[in-house]
Amino acid sequence: MKSLKKQRRIQVLALAGVCILGVLAVLWFLPKDAFQFFRSPTEVVSSPPAEDEFFQLGGLVKDGSMTDVEGVQFSFVVTDGATEVPVRYVGNDPAPDLFGEGQGTIVKGFYVDGTFQASELLAKHDETYMPAEVIDALKEQGVYQDPNG
Repeated sequence: MKSLKKQRRIQVLALAGVCILGVLAVLWFLPKDAFQFFRSPTEVVSSPPAEDEFFQLGGLVKDGSMTDVEGVQFSFVVTDGATEVPVRYVGNDPAPDLFGEGQGTIVKGFYVDGTFQASELLAKHDETYMPAEVIDALKEQGVYQDPNG
């Protein structure tokens, strides 16, 4: 009877070990940016992605950079304080109400010929919200200003 319990325990431990090795193998072969929520303009310009790579770009909408909003098509510039990336948004939905110049945003799309072609646009939740990743990127550039003082 004891040998059966011991054998079952060894089987369970072996199965758990195989599962752990499987998860580690999957994590090993993931792309290096698989856990990155977005890229800053500096990261995009310093090492441009392939034109067919879909990713997220995050930063602040540069003051004075927005063209007149023509329904669901308009242009603006995303900056992190050090580098600027022009963005052309062509989407299915109009810009969110809280989207505007000087505000944090994340856009999804492709970087083609020096312009980010965005198909989706995310804006902050309220007047003071900014994603932690955007705050960290702005702090690295030395341009972050706390809205609470």
